[in-house]
Amino acid sequence: MSRVLVTEEIAEAGLQELRNAGHEVDVRLGLSAAELLEAIKGAHALIIRSSTQVDSATLEAAKDLVVVGRAGIGLDNVDVNRATELGVMVVNAPQSNILSAAEQTMALLLAQARNVPQAHSALKNGKWERSKWEGVELHGKTLGVVGLGKIGALVAQRAMAFGMRLIAYDPFISDERARHMGVELMDLDSLLAQSDFITIHLPKNKETTNLLNAESLKRTKKGVRIVNVARGGIVNEADLAEAIRSGHVQGAALDVFEKEPTTESPLFELPSVVVAPHLGASTAEAQDKAGMTIAEQVQLALAGDFVPFAVNVAAGEVSNVVRPFMGLAEILGRFIGGLLDGKPADLEVLFQGELAGAGTKILTLCALKGLLSSTGHDSVSFVNAPQLATDHKLTWGELSAVESPEYVNLITVRSGGHEVSGTLMTIGYRLETRIVSVDGHSVEIPPAASMLVVRNDDRPGMIGRVGVALGEAEVSISSMAVGPDAESKTALMVLSTTSPTPGDVIDRLREMQGIQGIHLISLR
Repeated sequence: MSRVLVTEEIAEAGLQELRNAGHEVDVRLGLSAAELLEAIKGAHALIIRSSTQVDSATLEAAKDLVVVGRAGIGLDNVDVNRATELGVMVVNAPQSNILSAAEQTMALLLAQARNVPQAHSALKNGKWERSKWEGVELHGKTLGVVGLGKIGALVAQRAMAFGMRLIAYDPFISDERARHMGVELMDLDSLLAQSDFITIHLPKNKETTNLLNAESLKRTKKGVRIVNVARGGIVNEADLAEAIRSGHVQGAALDVFEKEPTTESPLFELPSVVVAPHLGASTAEAQDKAGMTIAEQVQLALAGDFVPFAVNVAAGEVSNVVRPFMGLAEILGRFIGGLLDGKPADLEVLFQGELAGAGTKILTLCALKGLLSSTGHDSVSFVNAPQLATDHKLTWGELSAVESPEYVNLITVRSGGHEVSGTLMTIGYRLETRIVSVDGHSVEIPPAASMLVVRNDDRPGMIGRVGVALGEAEVSISSMAVGPDAESKTALMVLSTTSPTPGDVIDRLREMQGIQGIHLISLR
């Protein structure tokens, strides 16, 4: 049973999902930093939202920690780099609140344009002020979207329905994709100069912190209105307040602040500013989705499986074409680790057939993880496999070839002078794994937990000798494939056994006349 520490509120459905899976769910809300250092000890998973600070000290105190799950998008409260160094997976729920955040952006955009909160407050205080709170229409205005990711794209889509002209700054989006969305891409200075409204949809990092400051605000169009539902600190609150006081910026609407929670900001004093206490993801639907998503991600991480939303796994997106081959790639990495007799070497993975060019980075990572786990690194994970390889001065890479000699798809793993190939075969209605080549010898055998690879002289009686030796040790052979090589007059036997072959039997086989080499393969 794994202990899951939960320090902030998430949907009960997500917590129940973890309990149903057999995990101990330990809910401790409102912990101080010192209390968290104690509570994290013995926890295998930590689930947080935006308030809990998961710093280096917290991660170092969590000796058993496998995964940190953030029920939301942003990760500025998690030391992701230190987590990666320690082999702790960091996951989030990046798609859980995108609709809610986009709708909150539109709500603030409209509230800012029409002065809804100000007029509401005045009327409830007994003041009928129609002329004072005159607003502007969105139709025909230019909306500058800074960050055209998932949320930015949804905002652009909704703003288009209002008849707004859409421009955007995002160096990671192609012109073609932007045109498909009806958005004109441009550099940031051009966007600032042309926008009647600016909305921010960026992560907070070194490059984006203080992006809108005194200098950049001077480059905006006079009378611009600014909306931020992304992260506090991207807009400098003091500089924005001064730009509003000077009359250059007409107004602003903010859902996020540099320090949260807060009840003090120079912006709070200004009548043309609309504010909300970080409500972007505060809808019942978003909370349910975030809770369920993070519960699913944490369960996958605790089971040692690949996690789609792991932010510190160097794999990128995994397509449906690639995903079925992840287990095969790791098996091939483990198999070649056995051929290396526990001594890891540089790794190269070749993809042939339909897999070529299909985004196979995750498969190379799987093979690397398999190689390291079969060569003495029990704690290897998708997170720390690259760092472990670097520590051992190992290189790894991949090649692709559209043509495949005999199979629709073929993966070949090479390391230390050895190579092993495998594929997925359709047997009836099932997709089954097959090892089809070892060190140049054609074989076809399903992988098993315990296997032997025997290289021997290609002459009569060798199979019998190996079989007798295993039989005397009460090791049963469940399947076997033999690949002869007429040119070298050698053959390769690949055997699956129902139990591991004892070391003394391996030694005895090595001493037999005609046996050139033998390797014990463990795919557990």
